[in-house]
Amino acid sequence: MKVMQGGCYCGAVRYEVSAEPLMVRMCWCKVCQKLAAGSPTVNMVVPKAAVKVTGKLQDHAALADSGNHMHRYFCPVCGVHVMGAADERPAFLVLRVGTLDDPSQVTPQVNIWTASAPAWAKIDSSLQSFPGQPPPPSLPVK
Repeated sequence: MKVMQGGCYCGAVRYEVSAEPLMVRMCWCKVCQKLAAGSPTVNMVVPKAAVKVTGKLQDHAALADSGNHMHRYFCPVCGVHVMGAADERPAFLVLRVGTLDDPSQVTPQVNIWTASAPAWAKIDSSLQSFPGQPPPPSLPVK
């Protein structure tokens, strides 16, 4: 596994991921549509222990439609949303694929929260889809 790197728009926040994504998904929940200016966000779920962050992130905590207590982390300098985490799933981080230096390193596998997608949305029917929150991924066995 090669290390994946990424960061915010201005470079004040950088990260390295030293594990393969457990899942790559396109999220159509209402919050993600706001974060992505109307489109879904493309996210990769990774083991929290595999991520090293440099720079300061600002935390915006809120209750998600799933019922999870979410922390959405963004750069306080340029405002780019970099990652999220749920209190209920402490072993995982959700990184925004668009913040990777090379987003082509990963490919979406799943659509989630499709019931919240706008009528004009083009949802890839070749991917597994969930109308709401999918079950959490499993951590790899060591």
